[in-house]
Amino acid sequence: MLIVRSRNGVPIRLTEERWRHVVVRHPEMDDLREAVLETLAEPDMIQEGDFGELLAVRLYPETSLGEKFLIVAYREMSAEDGFILTAYLTRRPSAGRETIWKR
Repeated sequence: MLIVRSRNGVPIRLTEERWRHVVVRHPEMDDLREAVLETLAEPDMIQEGDFGELLAVRLYPETSLGEKFLIVAYREMSAEDGFILTAYLTRRPSAGRETIWKR
C-alpha cells in the first residue's frame, strides 16, 4: 500500500486492490502509478465529484496517448484517512464540475 498526502494534508491510500482496479479498467495507466501519486500530491486543480469524492487533475504533456489530463478520484474520510477510488486519462477535465481549488 502506498500513501501520499492530498492538497488538504490528508494521507490518501493507494491499495493494491485499487491499483488493479485502475489497470484492469484503464490498461493505459499501467506505467503511471507514480504519476497518479504525483497528481494527488501536486494537482493543477481539484474538482468536486458527483458523489462526494474529489478529483485531482494534472496535465501531462506526454503520455502513451499523447497530451492528456490525469484524473485521480479520491475520498477524504477524515483529516487522518482517505483513499483513491480510481484514476484515468482524459482529453480535458469536465467544464461542468465545480472547481474547488486551482493552481
